[in-house]
Amino acid sequence: MLFQRLIWCALGVAVLVGSLQSGLQQFQTLPILLAAEVFEGQKSEPAPVPAHAHAEAAAHEHAHGAEAWEPSDGLERNAWTWVANVLHAFSMALLLLAVMGLWAYRRGSRTGSLRLALAVAAAGWLSLHLWPSLGLPAEVPGMEAAALGARQGWWLLAVVCAGLACTTVAAGSQVWRWPVAGLLLALPFIVGAPQHGGDALVGFSGAARAQMALLEAQFFWATTWMSLSFWAGLGLLGAAVFGRWVQPLLAGHSSAAPAA
Repeated sequence: MLFQRLIWCALGVAVLVGSLQSGLQQFQTLPILLAAEVFEGQKSEPAPVPAHAHAEAAAHEHAHGAEAWEPSDGLERNAWTWVANVLHAFSMALLLLAVMGLWAYRRGSRTGSLRLALAVAAAGWLSLHLWPSLGLPAEVPGMEAAALGARQGWWLLAVVCAGLACTTVAAGSQVWRWPVAGLLLALPFIVGAPQHGGDALVGFSGAARAQMALLEAQFFWATTWMSLSFWAGLGLLGAAVFGRWVQPLLAGHSSAAPAA
Protein backbone atom coordinates (compact mmCIF):
# COMPACT_ATOMS: atom_id res chain seq x y z
CA MET A 1 0.00 0.00 0.00
CA LEU A 2 2.76 2.43 0.93
CA PHE A 3 4.80 1.62 -2.17
CA GLN A 4 1.77 2.14 -4.42
CA ARG A 5 1.05 5.44 -2.71
CA LEU A 6 4.63 6.59 -3.33
CA ILE A 7 4.42 5.63 -7.02
CA TRP A 8 1.15 7.44 -7.62
CA CYS A 9 2.22 10.53 -5.69
CA ALA A 10 5.51 10.67 -7.58
CA LEU A 11 3.68 10.28 -10.89
CA GLY A 12 1.28 13.10 -10.07
CA VAL A 13 4.13 15.41 -9.10
CA ALA A 14 6.06 14.39 -12.22
CA VAL A 15 3.23 15.26 -14.61
CA LEU A 16 2.87 18.73 -13.11
CA VAL A 17 6.59 19.49 -12.80
CA GLY A 18 7.45 17.93 -16.17
CA SER A 19 4.74 19.97 -17.89
CA LEU A 20 5.98 23.14 -16.21
CA GLN A 21 9.55 22.38 -17.32
CA SER A 22 8.42 21.77 -20.89
CA GLY A 23 6.69 25.14 -20.94
CA LEU A 24 9.66 26.97 -19.45
CA GLN A 25 12.05 25.35 -21.90
CA GLN A 26 10.19 27.00 -24.77
CA PHE A 27 11.22 30.40 -23.40
CA GLN A 28 14.48 29.68 -21.55
CA THR A 29 16.71 27.11 -23.23
CA LEU A 30 15.15 26.29 -26.60
CA PRO A 31 15.78 29.73 -28.21
CA ILE A 32 19.43 29.52 -27.15
CA LEU A 33 19.84 26.02 -28.58
CA LEU A 34 18.19 26.97 -31.87
CA ALA A 35 20.41 30.05 -32.19
CA ALA A 36 23.51 27.96 -31.46
CA GLU A 37 22.50 25.44 -34.13
CA VAL A 38 22.34 28.26 -36.67
CA PHE A 39 25.89 29.34 -35.85
CA GLU A 40 27.01 25.72 -35.73
CA GLY A 41 26.29 25.57 -39.45
CA GLN A 42 28.83 28.37 -39.96
CA LYS A 43 31.60 26.47 -38.21
CA SER A 44 34.64 25.94 -40.40
CA GLU A 45 36.12 22.50 -41.06
CA PRO A 46 38.09 21.09 -38.09
CA ALA A 47 41.80 20.59 -38.21
CA PRO A 48 43.05 17.32 -39.77
CA VAL A 49 43.06 14.36 -37.39
CA PRO A 50 45.38 11.36 -37.40
CA ALA A 51 44.50 8.54 -39.75
CA HIS A 52 43.63 6.06 -36.99
CA ALA A 53 41.33 8.57 -35.27
CA HIS A 54 39.63 9.31 -38.56
CA ALA A 55 39.12 5.59 -39.16
CA GLU A 56 37.60 5.11 -35.72
CA ALA A 57 35.25 8.05 -36.21
CA ALA A 58 34.21 6.77 -39.64
CA ALA A 59 33.54 3.29 -38.24
CA HIS A 60 31.47 4.73 -35.40
CA GLU A 61 29.47 6.89 -37.81
CA HIS A 62 28.89 3.94 -40.12
CA ALA A 63 27.75 1.74 -37.22
CA HIS A 64 25.40 4.24 -35.61
CA GLY A 65 24.68 6.99 -38.10
CA ALA A 66 22.36 5.02 -40.34
CA GLU A 67 20.21 3.85 -37.44
CA ALA A 68 20.06 7.25 -35.76
CA TRP A 69 16.55 8.63 -35.34
CA GLU A 70 15.33 11.94 -34.13
CA PRO A 71 11.81 13.35 -33.92
CA SER A 72 10.73 15.88 -36.50
CA ASP A 73 10.40 19.52 -35.54
CA GLY A 74 7.11 20.74 -34.20
CA LEU A 75 4.51 18.66 -32.41
CA GLU A 76 6.47 15.40 -32.47
CA ARG A 77 9.60 16.92 -30.95
CA ASN A 78 7.59 18.81 -28.33
CA ALA A 79 5.65 15.67 -27.40
CA TRP A 80 8.78 13.56 -26.90
CA THR A 81 10.40 16.39 -24.96
CA TRP A 82 7.39 16.43 -22.65
CA VAL A 83 7.61 12.64 -22.20
CA ALA A 84 11.32 12.90 -21.37
CA ASN A 85 10.70 15.71 -18.89
CA VAL A 86 7.91 13.77 -17.15
CA LEU A 87 10.01 10.60 -16.91
CA HIS A 88 12.94 12.57 -15.49
CA ALA A 89 10.65 14.33 -13.02
CA PHE A 90 9.12 10.99 -12.04
CA SER A 91 12.49 9.47 -11.14
CA MET A 92 13.50 12.54 -9.13
CA ALA A 93 10.09 12.82 -7.41
CA LEU A 94 10.25 9.16 -6.43
CA LEU A 95 13.73 9.71 -5.00
CA LEU A 96 12.56 12.81 -3.13
CA LEU A 97 9.54 11.07 -1.59
CA ALA A 98 11.52 7.95 -0.71
CA VAL A 99 14.17 9.98 1.13
CA MET A 100 11.47 11.99 2.89
CA GLY A 101 9.66 8.80 3.87
CA LEU A 102 12.81 7.19 5.23
CA TRP A 103 13.66 10.32 7.23
CA ALA A 104 10.12 10.67 8.63
CA TYR A 105 9.96 6.96 9.51
CA ARG A 106 13.25 7.05 11.40
CA ARG A 107 12.94 10.50 12.97
CA GLY A 108 9.18 10.76 13.41
CA SER A 109 7.15 13.85 12.55
CA ARG A 110 9.45 16.31 14.27
CA THR A 111 10.30 17.92 10.92
CA GLY A 112 7.48 19.50 8.94
CA SER A 113 6.87 18.12 5.46
CA LEU A 114 7.57 21.47 3.74
CA ARG A 115 10.86 22.01 5.54
CA LEU A 116 11.89 18.41 4.94
CA ALA A 117 10.93 18.49 1.25
CA LEU A 118 12.82 21.74 0.60
CA ALA A 119 15.89 20.39 2.40
CA VAL A 120 15.90 17.18 0.33
CA ALA A 121 15.25 19.16 -2.86
CA ALA A 122 18.14 21.49 -2.04
CA ALA A 123 20.42 18.48 -1.54
CA GLY A 124 19.24 17.08 -4.87
CA TRP A 125 19.92 20.36 -6.66
CA LEU A 126 23.36 20.63 -5.10
CA SER A 127 24.30 17.05 -5.91
CA LEU A 128 22.77 16.62 -9.37
CA HIS A 129 23.22 20.08 -10.85
CA LEU A 130 25.26 22.70 -9.02
CA TRP A 131 28.31 20.67 -8.06
CA PRO A 132 28.80 18.91 -11.42
CA SER A 133 28.12 22.14 -13.35
CA LEU A 134 30.91 23.97 -11.52
CA GLY A 135 33.40 21.70 -13.27
CA LEU A 136 31.43 20.80 -16.40
CA PRO A 137 29.03 23.63 -17.24
CA ALA A 138 26.27 23.05 -19.78
CA GLU A 139 27.44 23.50 -23.38
CA VAL A 140 25.66 24.69 -26.48
CA PRO A 141 25.85 22.77 -29.78
CA GLY A 142 29.05 23.29 -31.73
CA MET A 143 31.44 23.62 -28.79
CA GLU A 144 34.40 21.33 -28.41
CA ALA A 145 34.64 19.30 -25.19
CA ALA A 146 36.74 16.62 -23.54
CA ALA A 147 36.15 12.93 -24.23
CA LEU A 148 32.65 11.79 -23.31
CA GLY A 149 33.79 8.92 -21.09
CA ALA A 150 36.04 11.19 -19.02
CA ARG A 151 33.26 13.74 -18.57
CA GLN A 152 30.76 11.06 -17.53
CA GLY A 153 33.20 9.63 -14.99
CA TRP A 154 33.92 13.02 -13.43
CA TRP A 155 30.21 13.92 -13.38
CA LEU A 156 29.46 10.70 -11.51
CA LEU A 157 32.28 11.40 -9.05
CA ALA A 158 30.94 14.90 -8.38
CA VAL A 159 27.38 13.64 -7.87
CA VAL A 160 28.41 10.82 -5.52
CA CYS A 161 30.71 13.05 -3.46
CA ALA A 162 28.09 15.80 -3.13
CA GLY A 163 25.41 13.26 -2.21
CA LEU A 164 27.65 11.68 0.42
CA ALA A 165 28.48 15.12 1.81
CA CYS A 166 24.78 15.98 2.18
CA THR A 167 24.08 12.60 3.79
CA THR A 168 27.00 13.02 6.22
CA VAL A 169 25.76 16.41 7.36
CA ALA A 170 22.10 15.36 7.62
CA ALA A 171 22.51 11.98 9.28
CA GLY A 172 25.42 12.68 11.60
CA SER A 173 25.57 14.65 14.82
CA GLN A 174 29.30 14.76 15.53
CA VAL A 175 31.26 17.90 14.79
CA TRP A 176 33.67 16.03 12.52
CA ARG A 177 30.92 15.59 9.91
CA TRP A 178 31.57 19.13 8.66
CA PRO A 179 35.24 18.68 7.67
CA VAL A 180 34.40 15.26 6.20
CA ALA A 181 31.64 16.85 4.11
CA GLY A 182 34.02 19.60 3.03
CA LEU A 183 36.61 17.05 1.96
CA LEU A 184 34.01 15.12 -0.01
CA LEU A 185 32.90 18.28 -1.78
CA ALA A 186 36.50 19.20 -2.62
CA LEU A 187 37.49 15.75 -3.88
CA PRO A 188 36.12 16.09 -7.45
CA PHE A 189 37.96 19.39 -7.91
CA ILE A 190 41.14 17.95 -6.44
CA VAL A 191 40.90 15.26 -9.12
CA GLY A 192 40.03 17.93 -11.67
CA ALA A 193 37.28 18.03 -14.26
CA PRO A 194 38.34 16.89 -17.74
CA GLN A 195 38.79 19.79 -20.12
CA HIS A 196 39.16 19.99 -23.87
CA GLY A 197 42.66 21.38 -23.51
CA GLY A 198 42.25 23.82 -26.38
CA ASP A 199 39.87 26.40 -27.72
CA ALA A 200 36.30 25.28 -27.11
CA LEU A 201 35.14 27.60 -29.90
CA VAL A 202 37.65 26.45 -32.49
CA GLY A 203 36.23 26.78 -35.98
CA PHE A 204 34.28 29.93 -35.18
CA SER A 205 35.52 33.37 -36.11
CA GLY A 206 34.37 36.96 -36.12
CA ALA A 207 30.74 37.64 -35.23
CA ALA A 208 29.89 33.93 -34.99
CA ARG A 209 32.56 33.42 -32.34
CA ALA A 210 31.35 36.39 -30.29
CA GLN A 211 27.75 35.22 -30.52
CA MET A 212 28.65 31.65 -29.52
CA ALA A 213 30.49 32.94 -26.45
CA LEU A 214 27.44 35.01 -25.52
CA LEU A 215 25.11 32.05 -26.06
CA GLU A 216 27.36 29.87 -23.89
CA ALA A 217 27.03 32.28 -20.96
CA GLN A 218 23.28 32.63 -21.48
CA PHE A 219 22.85 28.86 -21.62
CA PHE A 220 24.71 28.38 -18.33
CA TRP A 221 22.37 30.76 -16.51
CA ALA A 222 19.29 29.45 -18.30
CA THR A 223 20.04 25.85 -17.31
CA THR A 224 20.78 26.98 -13.75
CA TRP A 225 17.42 28.71 -13.56
CA MET A 226 15.66 25.71 -15.09
CA SER A 227 17.27 23.38 -12.55
CA LEU A 228 16.36 25.68 -9.66
CA SER A 229 12.74 25.87 -10.79
CA PHE A 230 12.66 22.10 -11.30
CA TRP A 231 13.85 21.25 -7.79
CA ALA A 232 11.80 24.03 -6.20
CA GLY A 233 8.69 22.66 -7.90
CA LEU A 234 9.54 19.14 -6.75
CA GLY A 235 10.04 20.37 -3.20
CA LEU A 236 6.80 22.36 -2.99
CA LEU A 237 4.59 19.76 -4.68
CA GLY A 238 6.38 16.91 -2.94
CA ALA A 239 5.69 18.51 0.45
CA ALA A 240 2.00 18.83 -0.39
CA VAL A 241 1.47 15.24 -1.53
CA PHE A 242 3.72 13.82 1.18
CA GLY A 243 1.84 15.56 3.96
CA ARG A 244 -1.55 14.67 2.47
CA TRP A 245 -1.12 11.06 1.30
CA VAL A 246 2.19 9.56 2.46
CA GLN A 247 2.78 10.80 5.99
CA PRO A 248 -0.54 9.41 7.38
CA LEU A 249 0.44 5.94 6.16
CA LEU A 250 3.88 6.27 7.73
CA ALA A 251 2.29 7.32 11.02
CA GLY A 252 0.11 4.21 10.91
CA HIS A 253 3.12 1.99 10.26
CA SER A 254 5.05 3.65 13.09
CA SER A 255 2.21 3.19 15.58
CA ALA A 256 1.65 -0.42 14.51
CA ALA A 257 5.31 -1.39 14.83
CA PRO A 258 5.50 -1.39 18.67
CA ALA A 259 2.22 -3.33 18.93
CA ALA A 260 3.50 -5.93 16.50
